[in-house]
This record gives sequence, structure tokens and C-alpha cells, in this order.
Amino acid sequence: MDVIKIGIVTASDRASAGIYEDLSGKEIQAVIKSFIKNPCEFYYELVADIKEDIKNALKKLSDEMGCDLIITTGGTGPAKKDVTPEATEEVCEKMLPGFGEAMRNESLKFVPTAILSRQTAGIRKQSLIINLPGKPKSIEECLHAVFPAIPYCIDLIDGNYIEANEEKIKAFRPKNAYRKEK
Repeated sequence: MDVIKIGIVTASDRASAGIYEDLSGKEIQAVIKSFIKNPCEFYYELVADIKEDIKNALKKLSDEMGCDLIITTGGTGPAKKDVTPEATEEVCEKMLPGFGEAMRNESLKFVPTAILSRQTAGIRKQSLIINLPGKPKSIEECLHAVFPAIPYCIDLIDGNYIEANEEKIKAFRPKNAYRKEK
């Protein structure tokens, strides 16, 4: 079973300054551990809401650490300091707007302000990068909405083979999809 490398980037001025604990990053790790059967290695970056810092963290996790999946939290709203989607777009070769659409659709079931979120996703080399909101309670609902597509997306970009924990969530792969041996 492949080891899956997961990068987590929390973009938060206050958490990076030590004003409060980063609960969103911990929630991402807990949810991913429950969704993936494979052993996972987690790499964590806590940065301020500064576009260059976010870009550098994403590049490091993709280019140096070789993460299959990079999940960001924070900086997806409409405020001036919210620049995570812009940082993501600047480092990705391809954008996958359907991820943001699915997450906003799911979040709208809970709060009408979900339309203010600018989450997106994209691909850098062999890494899938997904932006999540900064609220810990939104993490699982957003990941639940998009996770079924994550393993197959990572297959398509030649990442490691993710086996979903079917007791918790189901992943979708087309019937003609095959497992590539590395």
C-alpha cells in the first residue's frame, strides 16, 4: 500500500503569531486520516496571510516534499487579506474550479454566507492543491463533498494510489480506470 504524502498549509495571521492555536490544520489531519486507508505522512506549514508566504509553502510541499495532496485552510474569503486562492492560482499549472463549486454548494446547506467563499483547487506537478475555509467545523463538510474525486484525480496526475476507508467515505473511479504500478 502506497504511503500518501499530505501537505497542510494554514494561512492565518493570528495563528502564525501565536495568538491562538491552529485548530483547522489539526482538523484536516484528523479528517484525512479517517478518509484514507493508506499510511499517511503529514507535512505542515503555518504562515501569515501573505501571498508570497503561501506560495512558498505550496511550492515547498509540492516540489521538495513531493506531496500527493496539499490542503490549505484559511484566506478564502472576500477580505483584503484573504489571498490563498490567488497564491494557489499563481503556483498551479491547471485549475479545477469544480472543487470550489462542490464545496460552496455543500456549505450553502449550512450557512448562506458560503457564497462569499472563494475556495478553489489546482494541480502543481504531481500535487493536487485544494483550498478549504478557515473554520474547523467547515473542514469535514467540505472534504466530504470533494473527497470522492480526490483519489482518481491523483491517479490522473501520476500520484500515489489512495485507498479510501469505505466505512467512512467512498471514492469514485471509473470502471475502466486501472491502478498504475509505481
